[in-house]
Amino acid sequence: MHQPTVLVVDDEPKIRDIVRRYLEADGFAVIEQADGPGALDAARDQRPDLIVLDVMLPRLDGVEVLRRLREGSQVPVILLTARDEEVDTLIGLAVGADDYMTKPFSGRELAARVRVILRRVNPARSAPEATVIRHGALTIDTARREVSTARGPAALTALDFDLLLTLARHPGHVLTRRQLLQAVWGADYFGDERVVDVHIRTLRRALRDDATDPVYLETVRAVGYRLIAPPIA
Repeated sequence: MHQPTVLVVDDEPKIRDIVRRYLEADGFAVIEQADGPGALDAARDQRPDLIVLDVMLPRLDGVEVLRRLREGSQVPVILLTARDEEVDTLIGLAVGADDYMTKPFSGRELAARVRVILRRVNPARSAPEATVIRHGALTIDTARREVSTARGPAALTALDFDLLLTLARHPGHVLTRRQLLQAVWGADYFGDERVVDVHIRTLRRALRDDATDPVYLETVRAVGYRLIAPPIA
């Protein structure tokens, strides 16, 4: 059995120690780093299954670390932030974070979120799905986890792929933010519904879909989102 590895990046030793103890109690192997450059080196050399990344880091802040990670990796990332306004957090979500928690946080809740994300990214393979879903020019290969449009391949994060797949399985139907949270983030997700809006924006950017004149993703005001069903020929 593969033991999932979590890279914990925070410049406060006490926080790293708390996170490490909760994650190890849940069966995860833990790598620790205290600054941005160290985080990038560990992510490259040790290839963790998930990264818990503080926004406020010395030498290189967490948002910039995440930006550089996303240039060549889709490893799931949970951001930690101490800022009430959560501006940096929302920027980080736009760059490609999967989730965030605001300090002070519960170590037990963090461990639960790590489990949820890793279950979503690495589902059980007992009955592998090998389906290609097509909606007009949009093609979703669920086995390869690849997406293409009329403009060619679209580079999606693991979470954005799952968000698109959830919408694609209900073409033409409006899904509320709460329904999307439960389907993609998991029923035990405790975060803000705004995270859905942020990831819809990054998904649109990857698909090159204009929100004012959408081809794929439509916003239904005050309700949620839907994948536009292509016209029947």
